[in-house]
Amino acid sequence: MPFSSLQLHPDLARAVKDLGYTQPTPIQLQSIPPALEGRDILACAATGSGKTAAFVLPILQRLRELPRGTTRVLVLAPTRELASQVEEQVRLLGKHTRVSSAAIFGGVGMGPQEAAFRRGVDIIVATPGRLLDHLKAPYASLANIEILVLDEADRMLDMGFMPDIKRILAMLPGKRQTLFFSATMPAPIMELTRKLLHDPATIAVERKQAPAKGIDQAVWPVAAELKSALLVALLKEGVLKQALVFTRTKHRANRLAEVLAKAEVSSTRIHGNRSQAQRTDALEGFKKGRYEVLVATDIAARGIDVEALDHVVNFDVPAMAEDYIHRVGRTGRADETGEAYTFVSPDEESDLRTIERAIGARLPRRTLPGFDYAARTTQRFEVPIAERIAEIRKRKAEERARAKEKLERRNLRAAEEAGRPAAGRGNGARRAAIAGSQGNSGQRASAPTSRPGAGDGGSSNGAGRSSGGTGESGRRRGSSGGGGRGGSSAAGRDRPSGAGRPTGNPYAD
Repeated sequence: MPFSSLQLHPDLARAVKDLGYTQPTPIQLQSIPPALEGRDILACAATGSGKTAAFVLPILQRLRELPRGTTRVLVLAPTRELASQVEEQVRLLGKHTRVSSAAIFGGVGMGPQEAAFRRGVDIIVATPGRLLDHLKAPYASLANIEILVLDEADRMLDMGFMPDIKRILAMLPGKRQTLFFSATMPAPIMELTRKLLHDPATIAVERKQAPAKGIDQAVWPVAAELKSALLVALLKEGVLKQALVFTRTKHRANRLAEVLAKAEVSSTRIHGNRSQAQRTDALEGFKKGRYEVLVATDIAARGIDVEALDHVVNFDVPAMAEDYIHRVGRTGRADETGEAYTFVSPDEESDLRTIERAIGARLPRRTLPGFDYAARTTQRFEVPIAERIAEIRKRKAEERARAKEKLERRNLRAAEEAGRPAAGRGNGARRAAIAGSQGNSGQRASAPTSRPGAGDGGSSNGAGRSSGGTGESGRRRGSSGGGGRGGSSAAGRDRPSGAGRPTGNPYAD
C-alpha cells in the first residue's frame, strides 16, 4: 500500500518521496490514520520499524495550518542521540512546511535552547532531565502543549526517568493527545498508559519479541581474551566493513577503541562519559564513513540511525533479550538487510540461551578459517574492577597532594608579599623622619611621645621616635590618619605640616 493511501498533505508526501520512502511500514500504516483523527495511540513497535515517522507525519499535518509562535508538541526521548535523531526527522519530513522544531538535551549550552523556548518553536524534542532544568525558569512553559509523545518509554523506565516524567506530566494540560510508543510493555509501563491514555488506538501490543526481518544473525564462539583479536581479523579480512560494536561497559568500550587504534583500524567510541561534542562527532563521523567502527554502550542502542548499516556486533552478550533486540535492530532498518554477529565466550553461554529462547530460534554458529582460537595472550583486555578502583584512589591521592603543595606555595608567596610592603613602609617612615627633622631644624624639638594608639610597635615607629624633630602639627596629622600598629602612622606622624614644609626637600611629599 503506497503512502498516498494515508491522505497526507502534498507537502508531506513530497518530503516522504525525497527521503526515498515508497510504502509505509506496518506501524506507520496502523498509527497514522487514528493519530490524524486526534486519537491517543498505544503502540508497541520494535526498533527499526519506522515508528518515528509514524508519529512525526500526523503531527506535521496537524500543525501545518496552525499559527506559529506557540509550542504545541512535546516529544520525550531517553537519550541525547535519540532526541537529536527524532528532531532531525521532524526537519526532514517537515522541510516543505513552516513547522519549526528544537532539540533540548544536556551536554550543550542552554542559551540556544532558551532562545527556542522564547521563540515558541512548534515542536520540542527533549530528554527529561534537561527539560526540567529549563522548566525552573519563567521563560519555559508547557501550558500550550496539545500533543505529547513518549518515545521509547520502556527505555526511559530502565534509565530511571519515570519520576522526572511524572513531574513533567504534572505541568501539562489535562486535555491533549498522547502518542505512546515503546519497544516492550513491562507492567510499570502498562500502568502508566492506563493513567495517561484515553480510549487509545492499540497497535501490535501482543506481538512476539523478535529482531526485524532481513537481519542475518550469527554467533561466533571465542574465548573472552581473544574477542578483540577476532574482531580485528574479521575487519582485516573484509568479513566486516563498517560495524557498530556494542560493549557491556564504558571501560570496555574505551579499551576496545585503544586496541583498534593500535591495529590501525579507524574507530571511535560513544558512551555516557563522552562529552556531547565528542558523541556528536563520533556519530556523524561514523555516518559519513570516516570511521570503520563505532564502539558503543547500550546508551546508543536506541539512538543510532545509520542508513544501510551492514553489521552490528555484540562484542559482549547482552544480559537481557530486549537489549539484544534493540542492539541488532540498528541494522536491517526500513526493510533493508544487515548482519548481526554476537561474540560468545564460554561464561556467556547461559545469557545466549536466554536470548535464543526469547526470540524462538537457535542462532547459527560460525568460525573464521585460519584464526587461532587456541592462542594464548598475556595482555589483559579488561583491568579488574578492584585494580581500577585502586588506581583511581591513587590518582586522587596524588591530586590532593599536589593541590596541598600548590596551596602551601600560594600561602608562602602571599606571606612574602605581605612582608615586603611592610618593610617598605618602615623605610618610608625613616625617610619621612629625616625629612621632618630637616624641615623643622629651626623649631624647638619636642620630646618623643609615649601616647598609646599612635603607631607604637613597628620599626618605622621607632625611627619616628628617634628623630626628635617631629612638630606638634605633624603628630596631630599622623594621629588623625588612623595610626595603625604596623608603622605606617609613624610616617604620617613624621611628615611636617604644610606651613613648615621646606621647598627644596625631596622627601617633603
